Amino acid sequence: MACESPIYRRRRPPLAHELADIPWVGVLEPEHRERAIAGIVVGVAIPGDYVCRTGRPVTYWFGVIDGLLKMTIDSAQGDAVTIIGVPPGGWFGEGTVLKREPYRYNIQALRKSLVAGLPIATFHWLLDHSIGFNRFIMDQLNERVGQFIAARETDRLHNPEARVALSLAALFNPVLYPGVGKLLRITQQELAYLVGLSRQRVNEALAQLQARGAIRVEYGGLRVLDVQALRAPWQPPARGSGESALQPSHSR
Repeated sequence: MACESPIYRRRRPPLAHELADIPWVGVLEPEHRERAIAGIVVGVAIPGDYVCRTGRPVTYWFGVIDGLLKMTIDSAQGDAVTIIGVPPGGWFGEGTVLKREPYRYNIQALRKSLVAGLPIATFHWLLDHSIGFNRFIMDQLNERVGQFIAARETDRLHNPEARVALSLAALFNPVLYPGVGKLLRITQQELAYLVGLSRQRVNEALAQLQARGAIRVEYGGLRVLDVQALRAPWQPPARGSGESALQPSHSR
């Protein structure tokens, strides 16, 4: 929520039910929780808003209470390359906050989202005083390493079904994104943005994954039925099996 961002101008204290959707607040001791809540602010990001941008100084540690964000980096050719999506319950940028360095990536809203921010000073105070907070950050960093390794591998895949499957598995990570649960509210167009494929290819891939019993496409979202099947090497079903591409999801 840098001063230039519209989100910063929309900031306000969080409501009680919004605090309940911040996963790390519950691990804090009462005195630490009081200090954290006093510092947390929330703001609405509309589609296209930047939460943070490459080269800007870090001011907050951010999380998503509701909505969907994407993390991108700028390539040498000047194109934006999507790295990960950030669904509800996801907090990101702890490495940048720890090192107090400028952002090396952009975070942008794909849809109207409610974003929370913890000031960098409060973040470091909690690190100095709260064992529970330290454990949460350690778990975040450990999962983040695996996430970025998987994202790197996914980028090298030329099989659209495998790319969609692994990208969905990453979004259903219960440690990084506890707010997702079993149902990810996402449209096929949003998923196409995150995976870097056309909507048609994503639609075809989802049809194959549903035929395998890995997911079920529901109105406005995707329900995971077998996350291990999403992570396993994808093998296309035999031709002539009869499955058809799914109809595009309707945006909420």
